[in-house]
Amino acid sequence: MHWIFLFLAFLIGISNAVQSGVNVQLRESFNNPILAALTSFFVGFVILLIAFACFNQNPVPSISDLKQISWTRFMGGVLGAFYVLTVVFIVRNIGPANMICLVVAGQMIAAITIDHYGLQGFAVHQITLPRIAGAILLVAGVYLILKN
Repeated sequence: MHWIFLFLAFLIGISNAVQSGVNVQLRESFNNPILAALTSFFVGFVILLIAFACFNQNPVPSISDLKQISWTRFMGGVLGAFYVLTVVFIVRNIGPANMICLVVAGQMIAAITIDHYGLQGFAVHQITLPRIAGAILLVAGVYLILKN
């Protein structure tokens, strides 16, 4: 694996933890959790529009092409909205470390399942004893962190 991809994945983890606090502060500024989540997504949308305008080299699909795409392929936006909105509601109560631990535990269980069955077009990576041991250690680590 190329080290830059590993480093970027690490930065994603940092940004998720920082994003939680920033979004809660926005919620407190607006005194409105849904408006805070909406604003967060709008700012992200603007950044993505700028990135698209500057770097996109692929053709834009036509309306008829878009109509052919299954609705399930648009669920990423729904899941992203669920993440941001839920974080805005819960992180102040459970704390960022507890929240991120539970998020990572959920991600690992889902990822191992997706890998094992090759869901969503991913290559199959069977559940093995080392993977199960890693998941158990991760869940044990979550338990220890949550036990504050």
